[in-house]
Amino acid sequence: MIMQSPVLFGSIGSDLSQMAQDTAVRFSVDLPHFAAQCISFGIVAFLLHRYAYQPILAVLADRKQRIKESLDNAEQIKQELANTQAKTQEILVQAGQQATKMIDEARAAAAKVQEQETQKAIAAAQAIVDKARQATEAEHARMLAELRHEVGRLVVEATAKVTGKVLTLADQQRLAEETNRELAA
Repeated sequence: MIMQSPVLFGSIGSDLSQMAQDTAVRFSVDLPHFAAQCISFGIVAFLLHRYAYQPILAVLADRKQRIKESLDNAEQIKQELANTQAKTQEILVQAGQQATKMIDEARAAAAKVQEQETQKAIAAAQAIVDKARQATEAEHARMLAELRHEVGRLVVEATAKVTGKVLTLADQQRLAEETNRELAA
């Protein structure tokens, strides 16, 4: 079987050559025209490669670079956004803590003001009670003095009616003073 391989390839090569010649004759291939067409194709391929394919490749390379830069920028923006969100969260936490502290301070200040106002109100109420007590005592003293005077007058009148005589001013004063002493005791 090994011996048959070179013979086999040799017969295939001659068959292929014969087939190519038959095809060339059948399609009427003219070698000078074929060579001109190959040269024209080569020129068109060169021009397309030089003036169309390379600029398109350059545009694609530029676009690829811009896409890479955009992706890098997007990643950078994403990182900056994450940093900003972390800073924002930190600021919000700090603001919450400060707000809580301010609320606590305001409550403490309100409690202090309330205590001060309560003390002021208690002091004002005590002052009103003291003034009322003083006014009551003054009114009581005035009424007692008036009552003594009236009792003294009634005693003098009663004595004058009982004795049937007109009392002198000295007698009236003496009776009023005795009555006042008895009422005071």
